[in-house]
Amino acid sequence: MAAFFAYMRSCRLLLALSVLAGAAYVSPVQAQTAPSDSAATASPKKVRRVKVAALPIVFSQPETGLAYGAAVLPVWRFGQDTATRSSNARLLAYYTQKKQSSASITYNIFTPGERYIFNGEAFYFNFPYYYYGTGNNTRKAEKSDISYKVVIVTQRVLKKVRPNTFVGLSFRLTDLHHIRIDDPLTDDLTKPNLLLERPERERQTTVTSGLGPTFLYDSRDNVLSAWRGSYLEASSLLMGRYLGSDYNFTRFQLDARHFRSLRRSNSNSILAGQVLGQFHTGQVPFRELANLGGERMMRGIYEGRFRDRQALSAQLELRQKLFWRLGGVVFGAAGQVHDQLGDFRPNDFNVAAGAGLRIAVNRQDRLAIRIDYAVGSGQSSGLYFAFNEAF
Repeated sequence: MAAFFAYMRSCRLLLALSVLAGAAYVSPVQAQTAPSDSAATASPKKVRRVKVAALPIVFSQPETGLAYGAAVLPVWRFGQDTATRSSNARLLAYYTQKKQSSASITYNIFTPGERYIFNGEAFYFNFPYYYYGTGNNTRKAEKSDISYKVVIVTQRVLKKVRPNTFVGLSFRLTDLHHIRIDDPLTDDLTKPNLLLERPERERQTTVTSGLGPTFLYDSRDNVLSAWRGSYLEASSLLMGRYLGSDYNFTRFQLDARHFRSLRRSNSNSILAGQVLGQFHTGQVPFRELANLGGERMMRGIYEGRFRDRQALSAQLELRQKLFWRLGGVVFGAAGQVHDQLGDFRPNDFNVAAGAGLRIAVNRQDRLAIRIDYAVGSGQSSGLYFAFNEAF
């Protein structure tokens, strides 16, 4: 019940923030000219197609506790071609009660005619963190306290080769440093910090970087909140010393999503599904292992609670428009992590489920605040604040 009341208090707070967001929202405006005979026959000035929402944020997640900061969310379109999907970005900075700090920028850019797609992100984290070791059945009582600073940069450049189909290159850089084991022993003073079980090299400053091919089929009608369409991404990253990486390994990722309206007459009820697989070969440091949990996949489970070299997960979500700027969702997910592909079992899934609210900030472009509460395997639960849909 305490979690429920905390959830409702957060909902009221974030509803108030959505009003602030509406006040900060910058609409496209058309330049005005003084009346004249020539003005009556002149072609109208182009409408500026950049919209910006700027708002303060307060949220709580299992990885952060209470956090506060600010976000700037621009949405724009190049030229007058309405067939080209809107580009968007998110600039976010926050500080948490666990003395964590973060600054990030993410973006999706569609050039005119969608001839090219540029998307990526750049993150800085300064995080005290719980590390639970590796495997699909880690125990909550065995968490270990660690902390680190990390910079993560990803970038994809894709070229359209046919309608909705793109090929290109992906790049990823992770710079992990200032790694500390804050509590070398657990509370019972008998078990070493689990990170000490990893190779000593992984507790030192580490850079991993890699480059690889990407294939993308994307027929979604909107990348922020799809009502219809499909998304299929297949990519690989070859992490190696040729790009300055301290480790050599390969990552393969498959991400498949589908969206459909449950009613032909409108888009008030949307069913969305996703299957995500991440697989590795070679020696992978702990920070780059595949994992379950977080605010996108397996909500309700602490991010990284279950991690290993191979991961497979899926989620299903029902999105329902309610009234005014509000929408509701219910969702469920299941996933596994293992060292080898042969270790996956049909009866060994971790599960998570929950419900949430959506508060529209920009209804035309479907930009929204996301609030989710979920519970999951391993005695986990979480209240999440984020922007746009989880997938």
